[in-house]
Amino acid sequence: MPLRFEFSNDGSRYHTLKYHNFVTYGKTVCKAAIDAGFTCPNIDGSCGVGGCIYCSGGSGYFTSPALSISEQIRRETARIRASHPEAGIIAYFQAHSNTYADIKRLKQVYSEALSCDICGISTATRADCIDREKAEYLASLPVPVTVELGLQTAHDSTAELINRGHSFADFIKGYNLVKQAGLRVCVHIINGLPAETPEMMLKTAEILGKLHPDGVKIHLMHVIRGTKLAKMYLSGNYTPLEMQDYIDIVVKQLELLPPETVIERLTGDGNRETLLAPLWSLNKRAVLGGVMKRQKQLDSVQGKYFRGE
Repeated sequence: MPLRFEFSNDGSRYHTLKYHNFVTYGKTVCKAAIDAGFTCPNIDGSCGVGGCIYCSGGSGYFTSPALSISEQIRRETARIRASHPEAGIIAYFQAHSNTYADIKRLKQVYSEALSCDICGISTATRADCIDREKAEYLASLPVPVTVELGLQTAHDSTAELINRGHSFADFIKGYNLVKQAGLRVCVHIINGLPAETPEMMLKTAEILGKLHPDGVKIHLMHVIRGTKLAKMYLSGNYTPLEMQDYIDIVVKQLELLPPETVIERLTGDGNRETLLAPLWSLNKRAVLGGVMKRQKQLDSVQGKYFRGE
């Protein structure tokens, strides 16, 4: 008899963000991407320069810090509601590290977002850019707040190679601060980092699962033009994952994560104009379909082999 997955209403075998939003908000909810003009401590010299080797200037390549936060939200809302007229809007502070500033600036930034028609806030940052005061401030806001922490890998050897600029111990410290403040936490990991084996990627998922994060985003390592990783790729010193290998790793990672953890992403979106490799990642539907197909073949569901602590 096939395994049944409890956090699903559409046959999915993992805890989808769509299901979470339906249960939480009772309607479609979409993210309005914002670039608030923040930077990162491993870009400005605080702990390093140049950013992570895959960094291409922040994730929000489709928005601009030249516009005010309220104008960015207005434009994103118009774009979203053109196809989803009733959608709730979450202000998504996406580019760089969005708690990397003093508390005065954070209050200005997030207050402006709260003046708009939003139902929540999601803020991407680093574990070494959060402290108790900042966490407690975010927890005091009148809408649900998710803090997205970029772990990428639990292995310090890889973190050093990719120039992440902080250790796994630093991540745990920041993660615990955010959780203790009562905030929702979504953790990002990346599959296909240089020098990592499938076993290392699975170990990251196993370690992360034991932390019981509220959400997880699983990304594929994209090679973007102009990055240090692109130089490694073009010189033959980095080989991206093949699609089936990526799918197999993701399915096994899902088995190691708690079933109640929301899987907010199964693969990342590369900018078509700057993506060097892997080009198969442009067919996102094939990747998602491949994960579902492989789960069915193996009778696999999220949490199948999760062992909590």
